[in-house]
Amino acid sequence: MLQIKGTVVGDSIRAVKSRLGDQAYDAVVSRLEGQARALFEEGLALASGWYSLDAFAQFLEAAVEVTARGGALVLIKRAEELTERQLSGVYQAFAKLGAPEAVIEQLSAIHRTYYRGLDIEATVVGDGRVSVVYRGLEKRHWVVGPTLIGFFRKALEMSGARDVSAEFATPIEDGKGFCELVLTWSAEG
Repeated sequence: MLQIKGTVVGDSIRAVKSRLGDQAYDAVVSRLEGQARALFEEGLALASGWYSLDAFAQFLEAAVEVTARGGALVLIKRAEELTERQLSGVYQAFAKLGAPEAVIEQLSAIHRTYYRGLDIEATVVGDGRVSVVYRGLEKRHWVVGPTLIGFFRKALEMSGARDVSAEFATPIEDGKGFCELVLTWSAEG
């Protein structure tokens, strides 16, 4: 079973509640079923805990339905905002390691600590071009894709890269059991 670290779940709960309030949060939870509903009804996630990625994906999908128009674009923007906060705080050193390739490798390593059951591999495929492959994601996890775009795009921008692009060569929703995110940029200067 794929799992996600409790800190991500908790950040998402707090983000929905702070952005839209408890009433909107309750509307999101009312759309959930089974294990997802039980987890998010409590509204608490232990930072050190591990939770079902299926439940988390269901929550993200419901949150977009209830709270925002724009679907994937909204998730990208929210992921960028969260990434900026994180990389300006506890993970600040990772955004300033130098070469964007090094930043991507470090952030891929961070993702390995936040996901259980996924294989994550970053490969330099050319100057200013890296492929990040996540193995283990299923079609139902499509909502994670926009968050990955926002995460890496913002991190690259914060590291000094310009003209950053993050696009899926193989999207999660293709249902192949993996996705490939291709990141491109030009160097600062």
